[in-house]
Amino acid sequence: MVLKAVIFDFNGVIINDEAIHLELIAQLLLSENLRPDPEEIQSVCLGRSDRAGLQALWERQGRVLTPESLQELMERKSQGYRQRIEALAELPSYPGLVDFILKLRLKNLRLALVTGALRQEVESVLDQMELLSQFPVRVTGDDTVASKPDPEGYLLAVQGLNEQHPELALQPQDCLAIEDSPAGIEAARRAGMQVVGVANTYPVHMLQRRVDWVVDELGELELERVQAAFNPTPAVSL
Repeated sequence: MVLKAVIFDFNGVIINDEAIHLELIAQLLLSENLRPDPEEIQSVCLGRSDRAGLQALWERQGRVLTPESLQELMERKSQGYRQRIEALAELPSYPGLVDFILKLRLKNLRLALVTGALRQEVESVLDQMELLSQFPVRVTGDDTVASKPDPEGYLLAVQGLNEQHPELALQPQDCLAIEDSPAGIEAARRAGMQVVGVANTYPVHMLQRRVDWVVDELGELELERVQAAFNPTPAVSL
């Protein structure tokens, strides 16, 4: 087993936009005469796709969404998100992110991205951050049926990396996932991957028992130690 690829989450790992999402969801609830509970929105929606999160929230309030009404809510939220992002003078990324990505590329590790966010949102943000080319494999909410914590997105990322680089013969256990939420961590675990938890959204103590490594920010991760854990030195027979 050798570390060959690193797969990133998007919201809460690449871009610090969780507060924007929570506010937009609260506005949607109010527009439908439903009561927004910030703690409930966070627990139900963070780490999951908009489709899964909105449907679960409405069900908790005794409302059943038709596919058409759910799609309308998602489109309204997506439009609001793009407007908020475009209005920002500078996109809110995380300390050490760009340097960490460069370090991975210098070690010839393949990169991919798995998120429940919509492709239009993801690619627009990555393009503005000049990171689009760094993630040639992008699995978004448009590509999956199931939401995290289902492992579908991570397994599709492995498939996509193998299609681009068949010489890798990549397996899930050759991948390191980087996540910030319990749902995302569980998805990567269920796919068979080791996981780094980055405490951008939840505190360290809420992540550390769920992951293989936990850091306050990505720049703190000792990549050499991670690689050693993937490729331990065999014991020498005496």
